[in-house]
Amino acid sequence: MDTQTITEKCREDDVKLVRLLYVANDGVVHGHTVTRSQLADALESGIALPELVQSFNALGHRSKDAGFDAVGEVRLVPDRSTFRVLDHEENVAAVCCSMREIGDETPWTADPRSALAELVSEFEADDMVPSLALETEFLFYSSGDEDERVGHRGLYTTDSIRDFHEVIIDAIDALEAQGIEVKKHVAEYAAGKHELVTDHREGLEAVDDYVFLRETIPSVAASHDIETTFLPYPFDATTNGCHVHLSLWGDTNWFAPTDADEPLSPTGRHFVGGILDHMRGLLALTSPTVNSYARLQPQAGAAAYSCWGVGNREAAVRVPEVASDQRETATRIEFRPADNTANPYLAVLGILAAGRDGIRNETEPGPSLDADPANCDDELLEERGVRRLPTTLGEALDALADDDVLRDALGDRLFESYMTVKRKEWELFTDSAATWQREMFRQTF
Repeated sequence: MDTQTITEKCREDDVKLVRLLYVANDGVVHGHTVTRSQLADALESGIALPELVQSFNALGHRSKDAGFDAVGEVRLVPDRSTFRVLDHEENVAAVCCSMREIGDETPWTADPRSALAELVSEFEADDMVPSLALETEFLFYSSGDEDERVGHRGLYTTDSIRDFHEVIIDAIDALEAQGIEVKKHVAEYAAGKHELVTDHREGLEAVDDYVFLRETIPSVAASHDIETTFLPYPFDATTNGCHVHLSLWGDTNWFAPTDADEPLSPTGRHFVGGILDHMRGLLALTSPTVNSYARLQPQAGAAAYSCWGVGNREAAVRVPEVASDQRETATRIEFRPADNTANPYLAVLGILAAGRDGIRNETEPGPSLDADPANCDDELLEERGVRRLPTTLGEALDALADDDVLRDALGDRLFESYMTVKRKEWELFTDSAATWQREMFRQTF
């Protein structure tokens, strides 16, 4: 979509403000807003953005060792193909942006979206186009003196579906008005927990759609006086994930098996092998907050073990079962230990980089595990090479620090800034835990 078409559409739809969206190392969707009168310039040249944005963690604390100080700017440049009017908000449109150097307009080496775009281009050059869908879980609740979950307990009940009928209908209408096709709504296990399943898109398009979904759901819910959280573990016995469904396409589906007895092709198996091989460091990108590890518990439906399985929802990588006549089109993998605190561009970047390394090295994932790993004896788990996933953010960051494949995929500057920001987040948590321990023990001793 060119600049003139966008500005004309803004006039037709009475758009007065346009949000320029981006996601930084903290995993939060950020944005700057320009008025319609300034839109053409912003679309052509972008707007100035301090490099400092990449030094803040999810708690809002600046990591001074992240490599960015008070001096230094980049350009926040809109990707005009992502422009869309937000019909659910009055007089507002939005567009996803990348970060570029001030002088020569090359991608900024610390920009997550640009890093993913480069990797996707490399896959496309190998005739392997990633097809993705990010399956998003979230929780509606009522805020006040004490936050409370609202509605009936989910567990796929129609009571829970009816409780939120109007807000879900409005959310689906808002997403589909943006060109995001919703395939399914699920009232999940806990009261107020829901999932929207959107259609697959190619490469960067799927992640941009997810960013718009993250913007849309809370806005629609707020119009119904309902709060929304995407936090991995927002209340006791409640979790929110972001499952990544993925396949690779050329003339045909690279993951589809030709052997009727196999769930995946050799390429698909090697891709899974690469993910499992890099799983421990990968988790620092896909489950990147302290709260993430409260979710990744055994027998919680969130995946707590590094293994793969056909139809196995306790495996980190699930191969969904498909009908024999749909194997060519529907064969895919599902990466389960990811959540909505991740920068989605970095999460997908890590999964693709790990899978590509598996393809290149023909890494075998071992036999599919067809049981809940928490119910398997230690001997079987050791025989299959099944390990418990990291149980803390600190453990996952240590693994990421030692993973050269993931480091190369991010590039040194992005990798170092991300590690520094997340290390600071972990340190703040451990410091607060020490304070809590002192206060608790003083009461005892």
